[in-house]
Amino acid sequence: MKDLAPKIYRQRLIIEGKCDQPITDSQIKEYLVKLSEVLKMTTLIDPVTHKSDKYGWAGWIHWDSSGCHFYAWDKPFPFFSADIYTCKKFDVDTAVNFTKEFFGAKEIVFKSV
Repeated sequence: MKDLAPKIYRQRLIIEGKCDQPITDSQIKEYLVKLSEVLKMTTLIDPVTHKSDKYGWAGWIHWDSSGCHFYAWDKPFPFFSADIYTCKKFDVDTAVNFTKEFFGAKEIVFKSV
């Protein structure tokens, strides 16, 4: 993919995992707040969450340097997907390890772009 804005720093990380228990609204909010602290991001608003009866939970936090979207499914099994996008550098391993530990994920995958 051609970089259309080489003078603008962008970093993306997608983290997905399977858990033993469904993820709750309060867990999503706590995760997003603590992820902000771990990655040293400046938070502009408190996390926002919403639940779709058809697809499950979604959450988002806005950072000065962009933000993170989070999605969680209960069915067919407890599963999550975190989508981090920022214009500020962060350590991928720190984000992945924190996420795995926070949710007690039994399996986790990630892709950094």
